[in-house]
Amino acid sequence: MQPVLEIKNLRKSFGAELVIDDLSLAVPVHTATVLIGASGSGKSTLLRCINLLETIDDGAILLDGVEISDPEIDPDEVRRKLGMVFQSFNLFPHMTVRDNIALSPIKVHQKSKEESFEISNQLLKRFDLLDKAEQYPDRLSGGQQQRVAIIRSLAVNPRLLLLDEVTSALDPVLVNEVLSIVRDLKSDGMTMVLATHEMGFATQVADQVCYLESGTIIERGTPNEVIGNPSNPKTKDFIKRVHQAGRL
Repeated sequence: MQPVLEIKNLRKSFGAELVIDDLSLAVPVHTATVLIGASGSGKSTLLRCINLLETIDDGAILLDGVEISDPEIDPDEVRRKLGMVFQSFNLFPHMTVRDNIALSPIKVHQKSKEESFEISNQLLKRFDLLDKAEQYPDRLSGGQQQRVAIIRSLAVNPRLLLLDEVTSALDPVLVNEVLSIVRDLKSDGMTMVLATHEMGFATQVADQVCYLESGTIIERGTPNEVIGNPSNPKTKDFIKRVHQAGRL
């Protein structure tokens, strides 16, 4: 079966700094691929390249077999099929929770306001946030804001969901309420690529784990292989350091 996402020999530099180096990756439908690695290993840049927020220097990115990294491709058309959730929520502070969620269906997918509000309400109800629909983001906890950001990405029914360290800005007490949504999406068969430092969570949701160092996938496999019993010395050292930091 054709992968939803396929990356071939991707290279990306910022000036003289090579950030992604000859990276290849395939993400089958209804699977979760988790990217792990130290800060600066290229995880976030890779996600931004997939979402066409960064132009690539070489290689190709394909979505459902179509090369979306082709310069002739309209990035906005591609992003209609993608959901992206950032570390910092990126909710519009002057808009209510419902309006934040409904914005993309209205503006990007030309749905009516009524239909978009109904989509928003259904998603908020599903994730136990319907009572926050008329609140503004600054009235919510960090965990609630990040959950709303995830719900907003779901409102466009994405073919692929990208999540970039969605718990890194949260108090540890709030982390699990965000991860619970991702677990639910995994159960639903959402195709996802996630960057995370939460190894225990990665073990729960990942179909494949990729350990990145210096923009290259050093080791890939199941969670049991990469996190539970890594074979590469660099991966072993990283997992050991994460374990000592209490993230495993």
